[in-house]
Amino acid sequence: MSDSVASPDLDQIVTAALSAVASAADLAALDAARVAALGKKGTISEAMKVLGTLAPEERKAAGAVINAARDQVVAALDARKIVLEGEALAAKLSAETIDLTLPAPAIAVGRLHPISQTIDEIIEIFGEMGFSLAEGPDIEDDFHNFTALNFPPGHPAREMHDTFYLNPNEAGERPVLRTHTSPVQIRTMMSAKPPIRVIIPGRTFRSDSDQTHTPMFHQVEGLVIDEATHMGHLKGCLIEFVKAFFELDQVPVRFRPSFFPFTEPSAEVDIGCSRKGGELKLGEGDDWLEILGCGMVHPNVIRNCGLDPQVYQGFAFGMGIERIAMLKYGIPDLRTFFDADLRWLGHYGFSAFDIPSLVTGTTGRVAR
Repeated sequence: MSDSVASPDLDQIVTAALSAVASAADLAALDAARVAALGKKGTISEAMKVLGTLAPEERKAAGAVINAARDQVVAALDARKIVLEGEALAAKLSAETIDLTLPAPAIAVGRLHPISQTIDEIIEIFGEMGFSLAEGPDIEDDFHNFTALNFPPGHPAREMHDTFYLNPNEAGERPVLRTHTSPVQIRTMMSAKPPIRVIIPGRTFRSDSDQTHTPMFHQVEGLVIDEATHMGHLKGCLIEFVKAFFELDQVPVRFRPSFFPFTEPSAEVDIGCSRKGGELKLGEGDDWLEILGCGMVHPNVIRNCGLDPQVYQGFAFGMGIERIAMLKYGIPDLRTFFDADLRWLGHYGFSAFDIPSLVTGTTGRVAR
């Protein structure tokens, strides 16, 4: 019986199976050839059923022959599968080739966050005024965050209810998540020689959360240090910024005396607005809205940075990025900036082509 199993019939079965494998034009045809030879009712599977009718010694010899035939077909299937998969991938890549010279698709699939766009707008405006970009670490020490900025011991801003302190380091000092971007002013004055003109956007952290406050938010500060800058330069700089950012030809701007430890004199800047009918309109009306703080850099701050306040002076200003973005783009709740809601981002977000530029006459959305 073993002779009949290992007869030319088995050779013909293997030859036919190998031929079907070799001629398979695609993966579907190859799978059909596999089923025809090795499936439950395949030709080689049927031949293996004969083994149950043989004597033990014959079964062993015949089984070896059939298994060798089966292995030969399996090896051919595997080799052909690799070839066909490579051909299928090559065909797919060829069909999916992207012509980079074609125009961008009409449907936008991603949006820039309003914070990112607003930061770009601010950098663009002050860049035209000659400011360069400066950045610093989110985790600061007490000197850069408080002491060098003329915060006296016991100042409320140092307290735990306002500030996120970290565990003490090896020296026993407690690092702090910076409460403002002003430490970058200190780092800049200590590392660069005047004249200095920098704009400083970045994340800041304070222990506060409600409709108009979040524990993490963004600020931008400006610093100018040289031998001749005065308060008039500060006022002119900020008035031009307000007009450019809010895209208003004329906007009433008011400087109110205020107090900050790091500037003297200090001022808060208000812009004219109208709240009639419950709607806020900037640049018109008889009401005022505070948007930022500013002042001439305090002599103690200049001295703490190793500069002579008898020679150098300058101005600084700071504002909340979320706040001015809410005013410009009509966003009612600060907390929605951090909700990660794609519907919100789809409504308030920006196309990657909305590149801020004073040359085109806008710092916001371009025509779509």
